[in-house]
Amino acid sequence: MQTVQEFLSKHTAINEWVYFCLHAAIAAVIVFLLLKFEKKVARKWIAKFDGINARFSERLIRFLIIFIATMAVIMGSSVTQSFGSSLFQGTAVLAAIAGFAAKPILSDMFCGFMISTTRPFNIGDRIELDDGTGGVVKDITIRHVVLQGIDTLKIVIPNSEINSKRITNLSYMTKTRSIHFRFVVGLNSRMDQVKQVIQDAIRESPYSEPREGDEYSPVYFIAYQASGLEMATTVYYNPSNPTERVKDDINSRVKSALDQAQIEIPYNYVTVQMSEPTGQPS
Repeated sequence: MQTVQEFLSKHTAINEWVYFCLHAAIAAVIVFLLLKFEKKVARKWIAKFDGINARFSERLIRFLIIFIATMAVIMGSSVTQSFGSSLFQGTAVLAAIAGFAAKPILSDMFCGFMISTTRPFNIGDRIELDDGTGGVVKDITIRHVVLQGIDTLKIVIPNSEINSKRITNLSYMTKTRSIHFRFVVGLNSRMDQVKQVIQDAIRESPYSEPREGDEYSPVYFIAYQASGLEMATTVYYNPSNPTERVKDDINSRVKSALDQAQIEIPYNYVTVQMSEPTGQPS
């Protein structure tokens, strides 16, 4: 042991690296134990308060534990301190590059904090963005929100991006979800017949549920279109049913019911008139 101490005292550089590795190992053990304890507590917390704020707070705490431990090891060793000073001494380019690279991360973290605080949606909500992206909110991290799409599709969206978009929440402050449907029928269609056919088709669907008691949402005549009349209604359904499956069933039933009632479903078309060329040389 005395020989080792004498060797380390003569070779200060090796001595510094040994202490650095020792501190790093101790920090790794402490971080490992803290993360296990945090995970155990977080499971109970999330099981009791499973929401956007609980998920984000849990991920933020994990990040802070690792970040603080890493900084403590780096700042507590003369080896890494001298390396850092020599790396950044006399140049602001690398510092600017590091700041530029960290900007998206900090932006996502701040936007994630805003989402978890204001809660425009929660875990399990069905949301749709203004660019057409939609899905059920499955998770949130310090950097992104995870949406469950159709079948096994997972959509990962940065927090800063989702925070800047208009969000349509199909589950906000309600136990049921809703979808707004629009159907276009022929200009000569009878309103009372069209409304009754659409409403009956929706009521026959195993996915549609009453809005209040036994009352379903009425069918409205919304607007005139270029070649038809636009009808609209809202369908309520249980969150356990995939939205795409509900849309498929309702659209299929309404299409079949309109065909059976011989109600025209118009479509866009172009009329092309052909004429024989004149004045051609023989």
